[in-house]
Amino acid sequence: MNQSTAVSEPVAEPAKRKSWLREFLEALIPALIIVLVVNAFIAQATRVEGDSMVPNLHNNERLIIEKISYYLHEPLRGDIVVIKPPRKGTEPLIKRVIGLPGDTVAVHDGQVYINDQKLEEPYLVERTNGSMNEQLIPEGYIFVMGDNRNASNDSRAFGPVPLQDIIGRAWLRYWPLNAITIITH
Repeated sequence: MNQSTAVSEPVAEPAKRKSWLREFLEALIPALIIVLVVNAFIAQATRVEGDSMVPNLHNNERLIIEKISYYLHEPLRGDIVVIKPPRKGTEPLIKRVIGLPGDTVAVHDGQVYINDQKLEEPYLVERTNGSMNEQLIPEGYIFVMGDNRNASNDSRAFGPVPLQDIIGRAWLRYWPLNAITIITH
């Protein structure tokens, strides 16, 4: 038997705990920072609340909204956006961009008119009830409407939306699983 062989001594328990805790924190802290940065500046999950976007989006569907494109360009007509709650609302709203800065928007004869031209809206299944006198959309604002026009709280009720109140553009429906789709305008 060789007596020169060193017998390893057991590692002290506090050192193991400190090592495990340190590794955990080293993994957790960057992960939390990444989640916060992504959620604040890049993308965010949201849930459709209500029926104002039927037939294209339905109550309780889950979406990913992206937040980068509007740093590069203004919204496009037809984009589906999530906006901060107007006035004293508590929940963000999901609506379609109808009018852009400088446009005039009117509703009559069951149709939406942009700059005196009937807006082609293949995503609708019903005519738009009611009427709205021509309204000029100021610079820095958009006019939004739900796809279910007859059951939508939108710019007809609360007015044009400031561009800075756009949270993001709907990009992907991920729930329910049988309805996963990239959202186009």
